[in-house]
Amino acid sequence: MIVSGFGAIEQGTDLQAYARALARTHHAVLGGSRPPMRPRDLVARSWSRVLALGLDPDGRNTRDPLSVAEVERLRRESPLSSVITELRGLISAVADASQFLLVVTNGEGVILWREGAARTRIRADSLGFVEGALWTESAVGTNAIGTAIAEAAPVQLFSAEHFEQPQHPWYCTAAPIHDPRTGELLGIVDVSGPAMTLHPTIGALVETAVRLAELRLWRHHEHRLEQLRTAAAPRLAAVDGPLLLVDEHGWVAHSTGITVRDRIAVPRGDRAIAVPGLGLCLPEAVANGWLVLPAGSDNTVRLLLDLSGQPLIEVSGSGAPWRSSPTARHAEILLLLHLAGSAGLSAAALSSALYGDADHVVTARAEVSRLRKILGAVVDTRPYRLADGVELRVDFGQAEHLRDCALVHDSTAPGLRRVADRPVQHVVP
Repeated sequence: MIVSGFGAIEQGTDLQAYARALARTHHAVLGGSRPPMRPRDLVARSWSRVLALGLDPDGRNTRDPLSVAEVERLRRESPLSSVITELRGLISAVADASQFLLVVTNGEGVILWREGAARTRIRADSLGFVEGALWTESAVGTNAIGTAIAEAAPVQLFSAEHFEQPQHPWYCTAAPIHDPRTGELLGIVDVSGPAMTLHPTIGALVETAVRLAELRLWRHHEHRLEQLRTAAAPRLAAVDGPLLLVDEHGWVAHSTGITVRDRIAVPRGDRAIAVPGLGLCLPEAVANGWLVLPAGSDNTVRLLLDLSGQPLIEVSGSGAPWRSSPTARHAEILLLLHLAGSAGLSAAALSSALYGDADHVVTARAEVSRLRKILGAVVDTRPYRLADGVELRVDFGQAEHLRDCALVHDSTAPGLRRVADRPVQHVVP
């Protein structure tokens, strides 16, 4: 979403004069002298990051675009492939007249699609601004795509706000596209063109593109769930008792006898999965999804977070338990939710506990989404907490205080550092 202060220029700005002033500022800051004006805070932060990486502002840094075959593979794998036609249609009528390009990347900043004015495409070719190129700050310096990824926010850059001098004749306006279900970063939408053609309405165009993409993604998700419900209807009619019908990613299409808000763990045919309210369940492949049925009568899910060594999760209920090795971050999240109790943590509170501020809400949500892909509804949302029907026990081994646990000792999460002196017996049920 476009935010206050997003635009690089104001209505009525003399673009040529402003570009000259920015060039002087760029030369002074990168040369270590006092600049004639202060760069915008966003630009100053980005320049600082890029200088620390040792990139060269005078010459173009190395581009090494992916092969056509690799770009095609990434396109097929990208959820944005389902909305690229709509995005093309949004700009096709005005691209040539406005001399700009529409560029769409994946979540890592690799350019997958590029559409727009033919003359501008030729200029972009000479810059290495091509399909398959990695356009992050670490690759090509301060630019709207890479800086939007780094800042997790929309970014507009004008002329010499770019780090590399060959990019100074350009403006670029970029905003992240997130999965409307999870908040996970899917890619970046960027509109770029000759700097002297920048108009204040470009930001609104990018905002419209992001809204369109996320709306289409949500509708595509709903359509797929409806198709799954239709295809699985005969099998559902034959089941007597509680069940869930979910797609291949664990999103709930239908439920009977149980209320599950949105998602369970991604089912696999070779193991049971834990579903609060149903206990351990056996997935059965059906249509393009899974029918999930309880494996026994015990609907309690027992979760063990073993922190006596490398983090390990064991989930048990009726039937055989299953184990998984979580990342350190996922183990930290589970421990923080355990410490928070039934009150749980809001997204902002979890961001503060993990990163020290509330500015990383999108990142925190993405981490929880990845954790829920493994554990599903064991972790509830709004707020984040352990779901009803889940019993969690934490095994700290021989540790007497939280600080003696390797996970907490090595953690940089402020929420865990604040409770590091707490005795373990006050934490383990």
